[in-house]
Amino acid sequence: MPPPLIIAVDGPAASGKGTIAEGLARWYRLPYLDTGTLYRAVALGVLSAGDDPASADMAASAARELDPARIDPEAIRTPQVGAAASVVAAHPPVRAALQDLQVAFARQQGGAVLDGRDIGTVIAPFAHAKLFVTATAEVRAGRRHRQYVSQGVPATFEDVLADILARDARDRGRDTAPLAPAPDAVLLDTTDMSIEAASDAARRIVEAARGASGSFKR
Repeated sequence: MPPPLIIAVDGPAASGKGTIAEGLARWYRLPYLDTGTLYRAVALGVLSAGDDPASADMAASAARELDPARIDPEAIRTPQVGAAASVVAAHPPVRAALQDLQVAFARQQGGAVLDGRDIGTVIAPFAHAKLFVTATAEVRAGRRHRQYVSQGVPATFEDVLADILARDARDRGRDTAPLAPAPDAVLLDTTDMSIEAASDAARRIVEAARGASGSFKR
């Protein structure tokens, strides 16, 4: 049996990390976990209960009760849930409650692809390939704004940019698992890249890392 291939893809909101990670999972035929959906689901649980996302106790309770199999992929993708997810994700008890699930996913037989904010630094520092995907705030806001428009979600570019900047500040400034590239992560700036170009660059990064670690071939 070939050795596993574990790929960690980190980066800020709307950097393209999810699209890249999902593409890598298809290419290498590996299971994929968007860890952001877990925090969004926690945020939705808090909001649905009428609680405050800033309450660590309420958010931790929602995280402990989370059933990944029951996550509604459409309900968690609203701007309100996204903003609340950034808040609940800053609570150490929330991150602790979700950590074992993520680590177990990464360590499954054959490997996996995970994307998030702390995959290469906290969840899977043992990953064979680590990417840190980024882009300018303005480009990321444009991507997210176009996504909202296509979904019929009312939002202005200015509001989306302000939210992106606020989320960046929370993600990078939190005490527990702040957003930062792992020391051995490869930076992939997608600011001026098409989806196809970014995906190709990501595969080259993984191929180089896989060759260095001796992980299995496609």
